[in-house]
Amino acid sequence: MRTSVVDVGSKTVRLVVSDTEGGAPLPVNTAKWRLRLSEQVTPGGPVPERAVEDLVDAVAAADRAAARWGAAGPLAFATAVVRGAPNRHEVLRTVRERTGVELCTLPGEVEAELTFLAARRWMGWRCGPLAVLDIGGGSLEVAFGRGRLPDFAASLPLGAARLTHEYFEDEDPPAPDRVRALRRRVRHQLRDAAARIRWEGPRTAVATSRTFQQLGRLCGAAPGRHGPFEERVLSAADLRGAVDRLAALPAAERARLPGISAPRATQSLAGAVVAHTAMKLTGLATVTICPWALREGVLLRHVEDGPAWWAEIARRSEKESDGAEPVPLHIAAARH
Repeated sequence: MRTSVVDVGSKTVRLVVSDTEGGAPLPVNTAKWRLRLSEQVTPGGPVPERAVEDLVDAVAAADRAAARWGAAGPLAFATAVVRGAPNRHEVLRTVRERTGVELCTLPGEVEAELTFLAARRWMGWRCGPLAVLDIGGGSLEVAFGRGRLPDFAASLPLGAARLTHEYFEDEDPPAPDRVRALRRRVRHQLRDAAARIRWEGPRTAVATSRTFQQLGRLCGAAPGRHGPFEERVLSAADLRGAVDRLAALPAAERARLPGISAPRATQSLAGAVVAHTAMKLTGLATVTICPWALREGVLLRHVEDGPAWWAEIARRSEKESDGAEPVPLHIAAARH
């Protein structure tokens, strides 16, 4: 059996087609379409008409590609860049009507729970009480738990693209006082979630997302060509040096550093500040970089809990896009 996922993120639309017959989402094909929505959508602003057209084209192409690989209609979701837009209802409706794909938005806390599930499955039960950090373009997800799904999950508006727009839009590289202002913002908004993580005292800490992967490479982790099973660890001490290194360079020069890709060079400093501040506040000296994240979490929930789980998300998103009151999402029922 093959299942496909379409992930509409801040930079790209990504398709993953996986064999899920054995219970593990083993990819057989991946593809991406670079839209850079975060560069067209200001935080809290609408998705412009041109970007919606590009999104429709990308989702339609992903749907066709999934069908060629023998997968059913994709489990399609959009993250913070669409979720936070005031015209998100119109965006979801347009994609549905023109492509036939039920594009959904996931609440930030659900993203955190699904990312936690993916990290738990990748790391295994031996990791014990687990903390997870995930930096996206629009939000930071934090989770902790001892079981399959987290006991605690939070989503905060501390994404790398969002904060770059708010703090570093007019200066490249930014002045030191802007970096300090950003760090104060992160400390303030992360304070309560970080206190919970410190209180829980996780045995293992995991970080996911392209932001953490690139920061790990910058700090000496093995390159991606060594494969997903290579252990990659990032320390708060090394990350502190990375923040200083990135802050001293304009974006064009950051893109020449190990691990920092050109499309993400501009937001790499904000991502590093969030990552380092989060690790310091939570008391995590090191994190393991996990290659599984939200997409794999969606696939795992679909495999483990059946299609009814995704159908509930689709119904909720559709009702909200039609202007109805939000429908409760009963995520806790599957915590076992």
